[in-house]
Amino acid sequence: MIQDEATDTTIVVDTSMDFRQQMLRNTPQKIDAVLYTHEHRDHTGGLDDLRPFIYKQQRPATLYCTEHVRKEIEANFAYAFREKQYPGAPQVIFEVIDDKPFAVNELTIIPLPGRHYQIPVTGYRIGKLAYMTDFNAIPESTFELLDGVEVLVINALDRDKHISHFSLGEALEVIARVKPKRAYLTHTSHKIGLIEELNEELPDGVFMAYDGLELYI
Repeated sequence: MIQDEATDTTIVVDTSMDFRQQMLRNTPQKIDAVLYTHEHRDHTGGLDDLRPFIYKQQRPATLYCTEHVRKEIEANFAYAFREKQYPGAPQVIFEVIDDKPFAVNELTIIPLPGRHYQIPVTGYRIGKLAYMTDFNAIPESTFELLDGVEVLVINALDRDKHISHFSLGEALEVIARVKPKRAYLTHTSHKIGLIEELNEELPDGVFMAYDGLELYI
């Protein structure tokens, strides 16, 4: 969850399977937009739990994603998109994006295209923050968009090479190239080891992310 005090904007990146638990812990008063990185269920499965926010705000939730992801979400949550909608189904509006910057309220968001094995994945840059999960390849054009990023959140699934995610070593190579002031490793598996031990191994300015982590930029 990203909260920008200057524009009074609250943004969620993906609605994971534990989205409800995350929101109960963080208790945002509203959600202005949901940005989707890709269609896999561990990143979209909590969509139905947007309903309390839809009810409270008395308007549909706005979902930002590529056309490919829109089609996948509509297929996976077909009950919410039927012509005769099931009572209580989440009401949402899609804003289809490509690789061009867009705005949520007064906040500018820059899509960061990449690959997640055979499917496209989208990271997001908001000011000095870049959030990139489920990447295993970054094109040169996206590296250019990362120039000047101060805080980078990036996936590092395992110590060993993986078919669809950056390994720890590959993530550290990206961090070394981007040169943010701080970097946080996310979307890690149990095989990567204990946080306390791994933090001792990481370069200066690189940290393991964890549930409940709050970053101030």
